[in-house]
Amino acid sequence: MAATSLNAPNAPLLQKTHQTHVFLKPISTIPCQTSAKRFSIFCSATTQDRLSVQSQSQDRVFNFAAGPATLPGNVLLKAQSELYNWHGSGMSVMEMSHRGKDFRSIIEKAEADLRSLLNIPENYAVLFLQGGATTQFAAVPLNLCAPGDSVDYLVTGSWGDKAFKEAKKYCNPKVIWSGKSENYVRVPSFDGLELNPNAKYLHICANETIYGVEFKDYPVPRNQNGVLVADMSSNFCSKPVDVTKFGLIYAGAQKNVGPSGVCIVIVRKDLLGNAQEITPVMLDYKIHADNKSLYNTPPCFGIYMCGLVFEDLLKQGGLEEVEKKNQKKAGILYNAIDESKGFYRCPVEKSVRSLMNVPFTLEKSELEAEFLKEAEKEKMVQLKGHRSVGGMRASIYNAMPLAGVEKLVAFMKDFQAKHA
Repeated sequence: MAATSLNAPNAPLLQKTHQTHVFLKPISTIPCQTSAKRFSIFCSATTQDRLSVQSQSQDRVFNFAAGPATLPGNVLLKAQSELYNWHGSGMSVMEMSHRGKDFRSIIEKAEADLRSLLNIPENYAVLFLQGGATTQFAAVPLNLCAPGDSVDYLVTGSWGDKAFKEAKKYCNPKVIWSGKSENYVRVPSFDGLELNPNAKYLHICANETIYGVEFKDYPVPRNQNGVLVADMSSNFCSKPVDVTKFGLIYAGAQKNVGPSGVCIVIVRKDLLGNAQEITPVMLDYKIHADNKSLYNTPPCFGIYMCGLVFEDLLKQGGLEEVEKKNQKKAGILYNAIDESKGFYRCPVEKSVRSLMNVPFTLEKSELEAEFLKEAEKEKMVQLKGHRSVGGMRASIYNAMPLAGVEKLVAFMKDFQAKHA
């Protein structure tokens, strides 16, 4: 449809017709008696074909950032189509009251879809919170133990180490194993761990974003009443997980399931209601559970985006199918590294290599800057490793298409051929 102008104050509200949404975009202000703004009208089809992104658009890059990270193209397009007027409500999601029926329907569907994806039992609460996963480093001990209680931390990377240090303010944590001396390249055998039989919980980081170390199985706390707690920020919803093995799971959304600003907590309900007296109200899980994540104004638009991602993952066939795609992508990239005859190297033990975050170095470190520069010219960005580690890191979350990994591998082989 050709662009047309109209005077907004006198124009009828344009509703979607058939399979088309109409967007009003201000293009200039013109002098007239009503000082009205001119608008141009653009149509965006909302059919399934329109929303399904079969290949990377020419104006989009392959974004290998560790987080905030790439989001599914069809999810972004759906959010775009609903941005101005969500489902005929006359409002954007960003304008809705979190107490209103429209937003309640959004958050309730997001929770229901997440429960379906992970088969979350009814005796677990699902909370949509703020403050990122880092806030949970304090919230977990504040909710699960008393100041003098013992807790265990299994540290396989920087995030597990940060969680341990924060817990020292609120309880008596002990690092039962740390991979720091080996530069975090492996997960230990669970049989040899010196677990405290009195520990209230055992904390792990299921996938260490910086070092690319991922648990493929999970330890069991020795304390009969102890619980397993996992930070799953960077592999959340990347594969099926037996939630019943955990007392608590938390995850920042900005890697696999949405934009930054949302943290999801899945907690067994019998663990609620025992927060320490010093616990701030905003860190008390029971308060959020009792209020269905609506105690105060939540990150409404972020939760809406997470809901669209959950819906998309279900349409893909659930997390079993998602895991297959992730295994294929990771396999292609790791094979390219391993078959490069040392030009590229991944330091992580093969048995625990992450499907989400692939760190690698170049044999000739002086080529790293050129590698990054040339990759960016080819529209592949955010490949630089974390500032504390260096080298390269390709984060290949759910939303990274196979084409992105294939393009990266082709580039790596070509770069090697030029510089080996």
